[in-house]
Amino acid sequence: MQRIIALDMEGVITPEIWIAVASHTGLPELRLTTRDEPDYHKLMGHRISILSEHGIGLGLIREVISELDLLEGARDFLEQLRKQYQVVVLSDTFEQFAGHFMDLLGYPHLLCHRLELDDDRITHFVPRVEDAKLKAVLSYQGQGYHVTAIGDSHNDIGMLSQADASCLFRAPAGLPEKYPNLHCLEAYHDLSDWIGNIPEQ
Repeated sequence: MQRIIALDMEGVITPEIWIAVASHTGLPELRLTTRDEPDYHKLMGHRISILSEHGIGLGLIREVISELDLLEGARDFLEQLRKQYQVVVLSDTFEQFAGHFMDLLGYPHLLCHRLELDDDRITHFVPRVEDAKLKAVLSYQGQGYHVTAIGDSHNDIGMLSQADASCLFRAPAGLPEKYPNLHCLEAYHDLSDWIGNIPEQ
């Protein structure tokens, strides 16, 4: 059976963008991520409200992103994966945020959301579809693919639960205990070995 590897982006192959923005602006309210808040709509509403309150626009966020590098080892990990499998990045980031990281990663296939803007001001976010990661996995399976999914946060659980093989990678404390049926790994070499040892179906 043909295989697709579905990866979350932030926390798996890139740093968390919003934590970097929080550090740059000195606004701890922006440090909340999907590791902390499972309801993505609520989380994004909170973020957009904070940005509006403090006059922070897309330009500043892009400046912050441009200074970030990939997680150490991520580029080599992804390059090796792409030599052996079809790889898709399923992310809750936005088209307007992702360009810098896609350039560093050699433009893998990315499915993500987009932002609505009023000049530089972020006004809304537009989900690709609801439960986008889960629906992507279901779609690939419907085309006969074996899907291996890797994520790190609450918003990845839908795709991880649906995938044919799943792993939490560098997950926050408490999440592995909540989902003991999922593999949990901390290093790229262990992740590569695990992927390579998944039985063919």
